[in-house]
Amino acid sequence: MDEAGDLKETLEQLPGLDCGLCGQKSCAQFVRVVLKNPQEIDKCIHLGSKKINIAGAEPLKDQARSWKDSLGREYDFILDPFPDEPGPRETILPHNPARTKELEIKIGDIIIGRPMGMSCGCPVTHCGVVMNVDQVNGVMAWCVTGPLNSRTGEHKDIGYYSAEAYEGIVQAANKELKIGMRYWFLPHRCMLQWRHSGLVNFINKSRHGVQIRVEGLMIG
Repeated sequence: MDEAGDLKETLEQLPGLDCGLCGQKSCAQFVRVVLKNPQEIDKCIHLGSKKINIAGAEPLKDQARSWKDSLGREYDFILDPFPDEPGPRETILPHNPARTKELEIKIGDIIIGRPMGMSCGCPVTHCGVVMNVDQVNGVMAWCVTGPLNSRTGEHKDIGYYSAEAYEGIVQAANKELKIGMRYWFLPHRCMLQWRHSGLVNFINKSRHGVQIRVEGLMIG
C-alpha cells in the first residue's frame, strides 16, 4: 500500500474530533506522526484501551459495543448528525442574549462558547457553524464541530451559554425510544465521550434513522 493509502486507512480509525489534545491541530496531522512513530498513538485520549490497526500491522477483530462512555457509565443511544451536516444540532441561548445581535451573528458564522451551569456544565469550549438565528430572543441553532474551524479562520465568541436542545439521528440504541422519557445518550462527536441526559420530546422515523429532539440537557 502506498503512503496515501496508509494515511487513509489509519485516519479512518481515529475519532475525527480534531480536538488538538495530542499536540496536533487535526487528526489528519496526527496520523502522519503515528505512521512515523506508532507509540505516539497513546497520545489520543479518546481511544482509551482500544488500539488501532496501523497500516501493515495485524487487522483488528470486531468488538461488541460496550454501551459505556469514557468514564465507564452506561448510556442508551448514540446521537449522530443529520446527513450532510458537520455535527449534531444544538439549540443554544447565550447567557447574555444581546450578544447575538451585538456580534451580528448570521447563518454560516463560526462561533465558539462554553456551556455553563445547570444546562450542561461541559468544561470544553465548543465550536460550531450557525444554522439558524433568532435575533429577537438571542436563541440560535448551530452544528457543533471540532475546534479546528476556530483555529484556522475567523470566528465569533459568544461567551457562556445554556444548551437548550440537541437534534440528530439515532442509528444505534440500547433500548426502545419513547416520547416523554429521559435517557442517557452519547453525542457521537463529543470530545470527552461523556454521556449526556435529556428528555425526548420529538421522534420521527426517516430513511436515515430515527430523528429525535432532546431537551432538558445535563451531563453526568
